[in-house]
Amino acid sequence: MGRRLRPAPVTRLVYVVAPVCFLAAVLALAIPALTSGHAPRTARSGPGTASRPGGPAAGVPVDSALFQAGSCRLFAPISGNRHQTVFLDAGHGGVDPGAVGKTTAGRTVYEDDLALRVELDVLALLRSDGFTVVVSRTADSLVGRLGSQDFSGGVLSPKGVHDDVAARDRCADLAHAAVLVGIYFNAGGSPQNAGCISAYDRARTFWRENLRLARLVQRDVLSALNSHGWGVPNDGVETDVGLGAPALDDPAQDYGHLLLLGPAAPGWFSTPSDMPGALIEPLFVTDPFEASIGVSATGQQAMASGIALAVEQFLHPGTVNRASPKHVG
Repeated sequence: MGRRLRPAPVTRLVYVVAPVCFLAAVLALAIPALTSGHAPRTARSGPGTASRPGGPAAGVPVDSALFQAGSCRLFAPISGNRHQTVFLDAGHGGVDPGAVGKTTAGRTVYEDDLALRVELDVLALLRSDGFTVVVSRTADSLVGRLGSQDFSGGVLSPKGVHDDVAARDRCADLAHAAVLVGIYFNAGGSPQNAGCISAYDRARTFWRENLRLARLVQRDVLSALNSHGWGVPNDGVETDVGLGAPALDDPAQDYGHLLLLGPAAPGWFSTPSDMPGALIEPLFVTDPFEASIGVSATGQQAMASGIALAVEQFLHPGTVNRASPKHVG
């Protein structure tokens, strides 16, 4: 398929501009203002929980007291053993569908569904290459074991948004992961907002490694997608500072980072990730063209192969043949 030109995208990286009442703030700086592309999910249209190997009973729980069933699960390598652990976060889940869009055929697309499908495909690829992999979730659920104060009216409260993202960082740390990759999808105010963007945090002591990883993920995922002739625009690699709409509460406003990638903040955030990390939003679910790519098996495999390749190149520079594309069996 050919790709049409489009106006410059709205950078909505990982729900920094999502409203809490619509549950799309999982990686927010705080509780931002309403943006298009988010809606409460009363009933799913489409596949629901991803039908990939690795449901709630699969893998080994990292800490069943801290995380929901099916969340924060460790999977051993199935071919060789590189003695390195990779953490993958499939954004949103459960009562939080993330961004919502439609394909060119009118099928409703939920961000959390796509993120989970791609995450599980990356899981399979990395395990086959000898990595131990820990995933934030294997099913349609939140990650942390949240309390009553984490919900308000059946949806996540500001505290719940904060706590569920913090649980993902805690999972990565407990697993002693060598690298973290967040898998999310974008949304914009126009159906023509489009493109692939990656983010990293510059405030960490290992920020240069964050940047190197983000550049690899952006390059390899975009290359894999566009090898099919889709012409997905390159929206670049950005720091997480100042992305999205202003936060609505003072602690988050002062923090100024994506919680998945950012540093600790005394009195507000005490469990930051301890390893290099990057976050990618390969497509806009609010662009029908890109949403159609996202729901296709070919598109999901392309994104997964790009992420897996980037992780391998990051952890083992110079040992991966980029001319040999990966596919999920």
